[in-house]
Amino acid sequence: MKAIWTGAIGFGLVNIPVRLFSATKVSELNLDMLDKKDHARIRYKRVNESTGREVDWNNIVKGYEVNGKYVVVTDEDFAKASPEKSKIIEITEFVDEGEIDSIFYETPYFLEPQKSGEKAYALLREALKKSGKVGVGNYVMRSKEALCILKPLDQAIILNKIRFAEEIRDINEINVPGKSAIKPAEMQMAQALISQLSGKFDIAKYRDNYTDALLKLIRAKAKGKKTEIPQMRVVHNKSKDLMSQLKASLNTRKKKAS
Repeated sequence: MKAIWTGAIGFGLVNIPVRLFSATKVSELNLDMLDKKDHARIRYKRVNESTGREVDWNNIVKGYEVNGKYVVVTDEDFAKASPEKSKIIEITEFVDEGEIDSIFYETPYFLEPQKSGEKAYALLREALKKSGKVGVGNYVMRSKEALCILKPLDQAIILNKIRFAEEIRDINEINVPGKSAIKPAEMQMAQALISQLSGKFDIAKYRDNYTDALLKLIRAKAKGKKTEIPQMRVVHNKSKDLMSQLKASLNTRKKKAS
């Protein structure tokens, strides 16, 4: 794997040199965009808005508009804005992970220590395990400040990028019902269904089955085989009554279990 960022973890007065690696990979198929007529690949061009001419990557810069004119911002400017955040993931506090709502979680990364930081890395990892806390920190990558948590996973430390509060939309922007509409009997039935569907979470049993099915269809199509759209089977109760639907759901689970 190729490191996407190199810097250090700031742990009090201790600096731990690390490299950052992406912890995830895509599972969906890589589909190309094609011209419908001859199946030639579609490519995007970087075009000058004024001249219509294509611009080479080497001649492209970034800029910010001020009073109708652009100010060009260079890599050096990004570094000057906050040199310490560009190179250090500064842990500002330690908190219980359960205090951070899942809506704030964004992207996970692996942190690998460089040789000079291996002992301090292991110390931080074990201290996090023993305390049961996660470290909250911030850093700058790709000209943008990021908030993150550091947590142990097996022998590694994971950096999980999280969103700032200002990046989450106000939940009052949507219309949701209150509790008053729920009947006690409906709640009891819903709890029974939850209990029936409860189990120990094991991520290994979940798989991207849609991608597998799509790839199977593509391979069949490549061989000239015709594929039919399967008929959707309605499994829920046709009744609009909520209690009837809940009862039908429980009965369906019981039949499958027997």
